[in-house]
Amino acid sequence: MRVFITGTSGFIGFHLARRLLALGHTVDGFDGMTPYYDPRLKEARREILAREEGFRDTIAMLEDMAALTQAAEHSAPDVIIHLAAQAGVRYSLENPRAYVESNLVGTFNVLEIARILKPRHLLIASTSSVYGASPTVPFREDDKTDHPLTLYAASKKAGEAMAHSYAHLWSIPTTMFRFFTVYGPWGRPDMAPLKFLEAIESGRPIDIYNHGNMSRDFTYIDDLVEAIARLTDCVPERCSGDDSVSPQAPYRIVNIGRGAPAPLLDFIDTLEKTAGKKAIRNYLDMQKGDVPRTFASADLLERLTGYRPQTSVAEGVKALVEWYRDYREKNGPLRL
Repeated sequence: MRVFITGTSGFIGFHLARRLLALGHTVDGFDGMTPYYDPRLKEARREILAREEGFRDTIAMLEDMAALTQAAEHSAPDVIIHLAAQAGVRYSLENPRAYVESNLVGTFNVLEIARILKPRHLLIASTSSVYGASPTVPFREDDKTDHPLTLYAASKKAGEAMAHSYAHLWSIPTTMFRFFTVYGPWGRPDMAPLKFLEAIESGRPIDIYNHGNMSRDFTYIDDLVEAIARLTDCVPERCSGDDSVSPQAPYRIVNIGRGAPAPLLDFIDTLEKTAGKKAIRNYLDMQKGDVPRTFASADLLERLTGYRPQTSVAEGVKALVEWYRDYREKNGPLRL
């Protein structure tokens, strides 16, 4: 296949591009290289991909419709995978406009590209944040998601709604996947796993919200990209039933999570044990927009693909620490 991926210099896009290239596909990437976190990390990912046969990319912003159109038309993709976004729950409290520009305008531009190019399958990243503080667990794809707690979550929910309308109006087969706390080598330094590890290694305190009374469905990156790679062939049909497929459109939502939430304090304990160092813990009250837990039902993913994430927290943290120490030795500490 020819695959067009937005966000290939980002954490998930980088790993997904490598996985699809390893499977023999051609990948065209598109990334804005924004400075939201340490740009050296994005540059290093891009340099690795540039050495891969079958990869080429364009550096431009999603909001630049002319650049996006030119890159996508040149790719002539069978499949479009839209991962690029302004990420970060807490940053949405500081800079909400960035989420409107990237997650709303950018996603609209990708939908327009799909309308014009008519790929076999359009896949778009959403987030577990759309479930808000739902008391019903595990979170299932057909649960109501009408109460987002941050603009980040709201922007992703809006992206789901826009994609559904395009799937209906223009018969674009579309799969939305909701990610659950993805971590692993080459991860985002603004997210807790790598942020905590960097602080532990540097002897700085870590902020632990709600005094640690939280749990997260930590999902290892290799499990996530394997699920996405398999979902590319699961094109939604116009049907209903024991599934999340819309009755009005070739549109489906799929959770990608391990389905085994870990208490945050247990995760920190595992980081400390693996790194061989104790964290300096700074316990704080719950931060605005945070949720007490995330918990994916991975049943639909398994029914569709025969696969569900399996990597344990201990295995994933070990891989993260090993990668981090090698990266830090060569490049110095990470920075936001």
